[in-house]
Amino acid sequence: MKILSLFVCLAVLNLLFGSHVNAQQPSTKRAGVTANSGVFTKKQVELGAALFTTHCAACHGRDLRGTEGGNVLIGDRFLAKWAGKSVGQLVELTKSTMPKSNPHSLDDASYSSLVAFILNANGFPEGDVALSSTTARLKTIPIGTPPPSSRVSMQFKPAAYNAKPTTIEADWRQHRGDYASTNYSPLDQINKENAKNLKIAWRWKTDNFGSSPEFYFKSTPLMVNGVLYTTAGLSRTVAAIDAETGETLWTFRFDEKERKTYVPRQNSGRGVAYWTSPDKGNDRVIYITPSFQLVALDAKTGHVVPDFGDNGIVDLKKGLDQPVDPLTATIGSTSPPIIVNDVIIMGASFPVGLAPVSKKQVRGDIMGYDVKTGKRLWIFHTIPQQGEAGNETWEKESWTYTGNAGAWAPLTADPELGYVYLPLEAATGDFYGGHRPGNNLFSQSLVCLDAKTGKRVWHYQLIHHDIWDYDLPAPPILANITVDGKAIKAVVQVTKQAFAFVFDRVTGKPVWPIDERPVPQSDVKGEWTSLTQPFPTKPAAFDRQGYSDDILVDFTPEIKKAALKIVSRYKKGPLYTPISTYDPPNNLGTLMLPDAVGGANWQGGVLDPETGMLYVSSSTVIRPMSLESAPNLSDMDYIAYMGNARIGPYGLPLVKPPYGRITAIDMNTGDHKWMVPNADTPNWVKDVPALKGLKIPRTGLPDRVGMLITKTLLFAGEGAGLYGSDGGGGNKFRSYDKQTGQIISEITLPANQAGLPMTYSINGKQYIVVAVGAIGHPGELVALSL
Repeated sequence: MKILSLFVCLAVLNLLFGSHVNAQQPSTKRAGVTANSGVFTKKQVELGAALFTTHCAACHGRDLRGTEGGNVLIGDRFLAKWAGKSVGQLVELTKSTMPKSNPHSLDDASYSSLVAFILNANGFPEGDVALSSTTARLKTIPIGTPPPSSRVSMQFKPAAYNAKPTTIEADWRQHRGDYASTNYSPLDQINKENAKNLKIAWRWKTDNFGSSPEFYFKSTPLMVNGVLYTTAGLSRTVAAIDAETGETLWTFRFDEKERKTYVPRQNSGRGVAYWTSPDKGNDRVIYITPSFQLVALDAKTGHVVPDFGDNGIVDLKKGLDQPVDPLTATIGSTSPPIIVNDVIIMGASFPVGLAPVSKKQVRGDIMGYDVKTGKRLWIFHTIPQQGEAGNETWEKESWTYTGNAGAWAPLTADPELGYVYLPLEAATGDFYGGHRPGNNLFSQSLVCLDAKTGKRVWHYQLIHHDIWDYDLPAPPILANITVDGKAIKAVVQVTKQAFAFVFDRVTGKPVWPIDERPVPQSDVKGEWTSLTQPFPTKPAAFDRQGYSDDILVDFTPEIKKAALKIVSRYKKGPLYTPISTYDPPNNLGTLMLPDAVGGANWQGGVLDPETGMLYVSSSTVIRPMSLESAPNLSDMDYIAYMGNARIGPYGLPLVKPPYGRITAIDMNTGDHKWMVPNADTPNWVKDVPALKGLKIPRTGLPDRVGMLITKTLLFAGEGAGLYGSDGGGGNKFRSYDKQTGQIISEITLPANQAGLPMTYSINGKQYIVVAVGAIGHPGELVALSL
C-alpha cells in the first residue's frame, strides 16, 4: 500500500464530499446486500483511521465535523449527499480522481480502507468480508441510511482507532518524502519503546560504481512498489535494489565520453525522480547525468525509454537559450529533478564560486520538459534578459555576461496549485560582486513558477546583491499552519545565515513582517553593496549571527583572553559585514558567522505536518574569509580565499559551543520550542590539555545533520565530516523525542551519515535507510529495522 500524502488526501476528500456531489433524498429500501450488511472489516477501518488521523484531520477535523479548510464528513450531510449511490461509485470516484496527475496509480487497498473508515464513522457496521478493491463488485451495494441503532453520535472520536501503532504499507516516492519536502512519514512501527532495538537489516555498497570510490555519498533513495532507486558512484550509475533484501535488481551506467572532463561536480548526486505512468507497467525513473543530460529509464528493466528525447536521452545544454559550448560548458545538476503534473523541472549547479576564472559564466536557467516526450516546454531566466522584469537590477549591462544563479538544491512543488518553488543561489562570483552592480534579481530569491508554463507567479529576494555565498541551500518546505486563528498555506525557506523565511505560498506575502534593515557597506574597491537587507521578525534566527566578543570560546579565562588576541587581527562585525581584502599582518580577512557553508545547508529542515513543528539542522562555525587580486587566475578584480574554522586557542574553534545543533520551531506561532547539540563532545575538545579536569558540556559537532521525522520520533545522524578540517561528522544515529529533544535511542552506523534518512514499510516491516561514508570508507546504503 502507498501513503496518501497530505495534499492528495485532502484533494480526494474534497472531491468525494465537496459541493459538486449533488444532495439526494434517502432512497427506498433495496433487497439483498447493502452497506448496512457489513461490507468492510475492522482491520480496514483501523488502517483507514490511521490514514485519516495523519493526513486529513487537519482540515476535516479529528471528529470529521469539518473546519474552515474542509467539509463535514459525518452525519446527515454526508448521508444526504450519498444516499442512493453505491459503495462502488464512492470507491470508483476515488480511484479515477487521485492522485490528480496520475489517477489509478495508488494501491487500491489504500482507497478502500479510507472509504471504509468514513462509512464506519457514519454508523455503517463492520463485517467479516473486506471492502473489495474491485469496484465492479461494489456497484450493486447501495450506501443507503444506516439503521437508527447504529447511527453514530457526533461525539465520535476517530483517534480511538489509532490507540495502538499501526504499520502502514508505505512507499517513499519523492526525494524528501513528498512534494512538500517535509521528509516526514506517518509510519510508527519503530517508536519510543523499540527504537533502541534497531539493527542493520542489509548493506548495499558503492565501491565499484566509478573509476574510484566515492566517500561523500549524498543520495536519498526512492522506494516504489518494493524497489529502491538510487544513484551511486562518481559515474552516477542508477541502481534498482530490492527493498527487503538489498539485492541489486538492475543498474544503468551512461557513458559521458569526452564530456566527463568538463563535469562541474563529479559525484553521485542526491538521487532520482520517479514518474507513475497512467499506462500500467510503464513507470519511469528520471535522472540527470553529471554532464547535464536528462535520462528516462524503464522502472522495471532499467532500459532507456526509446520514445523519450533522443532514444531516452535529452542534452540539457542544448535546451539553454544562451550561447554555450555543448562540450565544455561547466553546468550540471547534483539534485534530482522534480516531476509536477507531467512536467520535469530541474535546477543547475556549477563549480565552486570562490575563484571563477572569469566574470562571464553560464546562466543557471530553470527548464521544464514533457515527461512523456522529453520535449522542452519552457525556460525561466534566473538572470532577467532585456525587456524582462528584474532586468533593471543588473546595472551596467551586467546581465549580458553574468552567470550562475541556479537552483542547486532540490525543488519543492504544490501539484494542487500547479506551482513549483525554486531556491536560487548567488550570481558570479560568490564573494565579489563589483562586476554586477545592483540588487541582482532573481539571485538569492525564492521564486514561485507555474509548473505548466514556467511563468513567474511571485518571488521574494532574501539577500540583495549577495557577496557572502549565502545561497538558498535547501528545498523550501510547504506547511499548512494556523497563525492567529487564520489557516495559511505556507512555504518555509531556511537559509545559510540561519533564518527561516515564511510566506503564504499562494500569494508570496510574508506570514510575519520582514524588515529591511541597514547593513555595513563594503570598502573594497569597485564593490557595490545594498544599503539594506531583509530580516524576518519571526521566527528568530536558529543559530548565532554576526560577531561580538561574547560569542568567543570561554572554557577558561585564559582561553577567552587568547581568543580575543587572535580576533584582533581580523575585521569583525554583525551579519552581512562585507568580506575585506587580505592585508597582513593587520587584517587577515573578515570573520563570518555563519560561515559560507551555513547555518543551514542542503540537509535543510524537516516538518511534522500533524503539529506544524519545523526541525532545523545547523552548524555554528566562524570562519575567516578574504579577497585578493589574482589576474593570473581570473579576469575578475578579486577572488576569495576561505580560511580554517579551527583557528582558536589550542586548535579549538573561536566560537563557543554548541558547534552544531537541532532546533525545533513551532510554525503556528514562530516560537522556538527547544534546541539540542547534534552530538556528544568530540575527542579533539576532550583531549585539549588546558581543559583537563573541566566538565565540558555536550558540544555537538560543526556539521549539519540529515534528519527524518515520523509519526513517533525525530531521527538524525551526526553528519559526514567531509567538509575538510572543521572536525564534524560521526557514526552515531539517534532518535529524539519530538516534543522535548530528549535522546530516545542511539546506534552506531558502519560510517558517518552522509545522505538524508528515508523510511518505508513493506510486508508489515518498517525500514529506515541512510547513506553513509567517511574518509577511507566508500559510500553505502544501510537499512535499519527491528
